[in-house]
Amino acid sequence: MLTSSLFLVLLCGLLGGWVLSVCPSMCSCSGGHRDVDCSLKSLTKLPHGLQHNIRFLNLSFNSLKDLGGQLSRYDHLRTLDLSYNHLEGLPAVLPRSLWDIRAAWNRLRSLDKKDTAYHWNLKLLDLSHNELERIVFINNTLLSVTSLNLSHNRFWTVPTNMPHNLEIIDLSFNYLVQILPGSLDRLPKLVKLYLHANHFSVLPEGIFDQLRSLKTITLGDNPWACEEEDNITRILRWAEQTPATVLGCPCHTTPVCGQRHLATKERHLDSAPLTESTMNNRGEEHDDMSTARIVVVTSASETNPSPHKSGLGMWTSSTGFHSVSKLTSTTEYLLSSTVKPKMANSRSKSQKVFAQIEMVLLNIFFLTIAFSLY
Repeated sequence: MLTSSLFLVLLCGLLGGWVLSVCPSMCSCSGGHRDVDCSLKSLTKLPHGLQHNIRFLNLSFNSLKDLGGQLSRYDHLRTLDLSYNHLEGLPAVLPRSLWDIRAAWNRLRSLDKKDTAYHWNLKLLDLSHNELERIVFINNTLLSVTSLNLSHNRFWTVPTNMPHNLEIIDLSFNYLVQILPGSLDRLPKLVKLYLHANHFSVLPEGIFDQLRSLKTITLGDNPWACEEEDNITRILRWAEQTPATVLGCPCHTTPVCGQRHLATKERHLDSAPLTESTMNNRGEEHDDMSTARIVVVTSASETNPSPHKSGLGMWTSSTGFHSVSKLTSTTEYLLSSTVKPKMANSRSKSQKVFAQIEMVLLNIFFLTIAFSLY
């Protein structure tokens, strides 16, 4: 009897181990089949055969429209990538174990409070390139979130009640016209705030005064009401006096301003020479590579708590395990301003060399004709 019981226990253990090692046939797995890449598979539903203890799931570049509550059972899941699908809302009852949620390039229209409630472990939320017009956060939830990417959406007003421990907020390329008083007052740890490429003309007095940790803010490519001196003077004064680096000073007073920028110049470091032309072309704003050392990149690249690499598509610095190695618009805004001038300089030098060669050849040609006639 004892022998048969031991045999059953061993058999169950072996079968259990076999079940736990299953990888869906259309996916690739690593890390004991706990890291699963199902990207670029034209999926319309969650694949069968996923282990219950997966920690890393890439479902990007598929045709998913609605996952319902199918992901709720994976309570060990840390990173979930749903980018480049057809989702109109986040899946219901997502595991509370998640650290990263990436849902860029979908069709999300709103984010309700229940969608992110009680995700105390979440550190990064990327909802860029969607159709969001409204987003609601509950106070005292999302306590661990440090990076929030809402760029390339349809917001008219900066969301209120944002998680209090945020360090990076990307709201670039929206339709923002106002920041309600007090909206930013409870963000004591905010380091980077991206507001470029919006529709701001004026801002309330003292709107950034409580951002004690702010080091970088982008204000370029906004239609500032520069002719209304009373309204714009306050923001200009703040931009010149703030300890932060301001990329794209309002009214083109100077490309980069702020005391931190001045201190950088005094230390004889590269000073990020943004020009008016680079700040005025929506979608093509760039900054110098040297400033990128101060500013770094966008919210999506700042927090990467899950450094898994093998078997998970192309893990890039900007989007985690993204299948397309492409920088985001905000990254381009911060990294590429020197590329164009350098290309222009090299092009002009090449043109001069070709012109000189052309003149030499013409001279030889005419001399040859002259000698033959003679």
